[in-house]
Amino acid sequence: MSKIQAPKGVSEYFPPRSDNFEFVRNTLISAAKVSGYSMMELPVFEDTELFIRGVGESTDVVSKEMYTFEDRGGRSITLRPEGTAGVMRSVIEHNLDKGQLPVKVWYSGAFFRAERPQAGRYRQFYQVGVEAIGANDPELDVEVIAIAHRAFMALGLKNYRLDITSLGDAESRARHRVDLVKYIDGLNLDEATQARAAINPLRLFDDKRDEVREAMAAAPLLLDYLNAEAARHFVQVQELLGEMNIPFVINPKMVRGLDYYTGTTFEFVHQDLGAQSGIGGGGRYDGLMSDLGGANLSGIGFGIGVDRVLLAAEAEGILTDAGPSELDLFLIAMNEPTKRFVARALNELRNLGVRADMAYGDRALKGAMKAADKSGARFSMVIGDDEISAGSANLKDMKTGATESITLSPLTVLADQLKRR
Repeated sequence: MSKIQAPKGVSEYFPPRSDNFEFVRNTLISAAKVSGYSMMELPVFEDTELFIRGVGESTDVVSKEMYTFEDRGGRSITLRPEGTAGVMRSVIEHNLDKGQLPVKVWYSGAFFRAERPQAGRYRQFYQVGVEAIGANDPELDVEVIAIAHRAFMALGLKNYRLDITSLGDAESRARHRVDLVKYIDGLNLDEATQARAAINPLRLFDDKRDEVREAMAAAPLLLDYLNAEAARHFVQVQELLGEMNIPFVINPKMVRGLDYYTGTTFEFVHQDLGAQSGIGGGGRYDGLMSDLGGANLSGIGFGIGVDRVLLAAEAEGILTDAGPSELDLFLIAMNEPTKRFVARALNELRNLGVRADMAYGDRALKGAMKAADKSGARFSMVIGDDEISAGSANLKDMKTGATESITLSPLTVLADQLKRR
């Protein structure tokens, strides 16, 4: 009988690499938590209309990449391809916008797009995102950008850059659209591309085909059409980034892949990842909330790709193959009679907050020590009849080999020693 394998294009993590995946994800989340963002757990699937209205019909996400199906009640359901629309739906549905503003939340989990699988581009992928809804403030724009930057620094990443631009307000985009449409009308484009441009002409700046890139090389840029208010907002964002020592590059042709972006827009790009160089990005989305039936409140957020950040960290060599150690102590019983004592001690140490494990099965001492070494534990301790009688055992530092005699009664002494170290 043939083995069943995971579907093609699924990013799947298992030990030991899953330790690094968890470390990256938790570091991204921690950066949001220290900035006052609260957790939001979102449905994995939503009403298809949410993404059509929220993400935009002209985007590849909606037109080509969504996993959409009909449920047993005849409703059109879609596996979530991104997080912002779901957050906005939840904020509206549960009246979070009626409380203190801005609403600041973070989320994480799996997302789904029917793409051609390649390194860093998966059909099931993982993101950590933040959204701040209810204030159109340059300081809030920079706070959101700084969360991602702080997380990347905490991981030790160095080979990345921040690209920023402004997609302006409604007035600026309307003036720009007039000239952009005139320019596009003069190009020789296929029918499908013309149809996309008719819905959202900015989409052509995001087209990856060489012939379209060349055709758009001299197209009018939105940054040149910003009105006084939009330009002032963007200048303030740049000044604040400079004051916070967050380096950036202005990229006037960046539009991102979703239609809801307005104003400040940004992307983090890593130089070691080849074609799939984007490790995360986002921007402001004025008008999205009202488009989904809510109040006319401004918002800004980002989505960071955990898969790609992990690849970037591995490319820079800042994570070990085994991942960060999760164990403080590994216990080894010398013989069968002492295993019960060790099992009880293990349980008590865990109750005291010590991350600990033991050698299971009928292993000889040599095999048990190999298990201790592979576990990644910082310390190990061998317990036999003599240790139980003496009420103490040697605590071995697995990195240095140094040992120290520690009392076994009470076990709080051992727990305190481990926590201090």
